[in-house]
Amino acid sequence: MAQQQFQFSMGSDPQARVVIQQGLRDYNIEHIGDYGYSDVELYARDAAGQVVGGLFGHSGMGWLYVDYLWLDREQRGAGLGAALMAQVEEEARRRGCVGVFLYTYSFQAPDFYQKLGFEFMGVLDNCPPGHQRIYLKKPLA
Repeated sequence: MAQQQFQFSMGSDPQARVVIQQGLRDYNIEHIGDYGYSDVELYARDAAGQVVGGLFGHSGMGWLYVDYLWLDREQRGAGLGAALMAQVEEEARRRGCVGVFLYTYSFQAPDFYQKLGFEFMGVLDNCPPGHQRIYLKKPLA
């Protein structure tokens, strides 16, 4: 059998991206059935209507993933983060998810998530250099 020759290209290619995404989706559907990803956004506003915290992510394949959680400096430690996470856990249950997962950095809030019942899954050292990326999950009852 003759060895094939390939051309490689790096950089944005929206048409190639669609081919890859659809190919992987089709393969996954063969093994687990249809799965849909759905975005989630949750924002907290103060009395003046200013955003003082929030989170966003997505759900799919039975889990809800929190991409970003941010609180205004003045709101940290006051319970707003826990309230946001409680609401997103309820949303995960409504969506039929079995759990919530996320990552945080060693300089952010790993203890906060563990106090909320999140379990350590793994760590990526030196990401960013001198710190760790910490992966956490929380199975839902």
